Amino acid sequence: MKLTKHIPNILTLLNLSSGLIALLYVFKQNWFWVAFFVSLGIFFDFFDGLAARTFKVSSPLGLQLDSLADMVTSGVVPAFVMSFLLAHSLNISLLEPSGNVKYYWALSGLIIALASAYRLAKFNIDSRQSTSFIGLPTPANALFIISLALIIFNEEYQAISRFLNNPYLLSLLTILSAYLLNAEIPLFSLKFKDFSWQNNQSKYILIFSSILLISFLSYAAIPLIILLYIILSLSFKANEITH
Repeated sequence: MKLTKHIPNILTLLNLSSGLIALLYVFKQNWFWVAFFVSLGIFFDFFDGLAARTFKVSSPLGLQLDSLADMVTSGVVPAFVMSFLLAHSLNISLLEPSGNVKYYWALSGLIIALASAYRLAKFNIDSRQSTSFIGLPTPANALFIISLALIIFNEEYQAISRFLNNPYLLSLLTILSAYLLNAEIPLFSLKFKDFSWQNNQSKYILIFSSILLISFLSYAAIPLIILLYIILSLSFKANEITH
């Protein structure tokens, strides 16, 4: 049995392992390492598909395993991150269960995990999403949620932190996150079939803009990058329709 047959699934399991480690750091509220291991998991998630296409070893098992790994790394982890952010904004501890309204309010962040599960299950049976996405991909959503934690708990962003550290705003972002994951919004994929400008304008604009934004704003750029991704997808889709 060729080793190459197992490489994609090994990468997928590394994605899952990264997500599990990230989850441990969520409960320690060490946001840097949460971001590191989620990013590492997303890195493995990108290359498991690339490896499957390169070695021509795609399989139904790999597809299901990929979604299960994404559910942890890009579904469960950001859901708990949001719950911890809500608990912090409500001045309660998520690790001290109680029956009061604030505690269950904080737990509402877990809606992100439910929406992610639905999105991943729908993705597996949706033939329209073979070359692009319908709704925000779970890795992009995960990066968005985790960037909020990095901003809120960073003293360099005090003004933005005070703005974001609001339970009503965080609840609104939770609902928006769940909606975008499953919305009928066409979004382009970052997979390249070729490297021509004509066929990849939106991808190149996003990549170069992301580099610029991150160089100036560090991880505070991530929410802007996700917003830019949605705007570019809608703009280029509208341009295709009009032409």
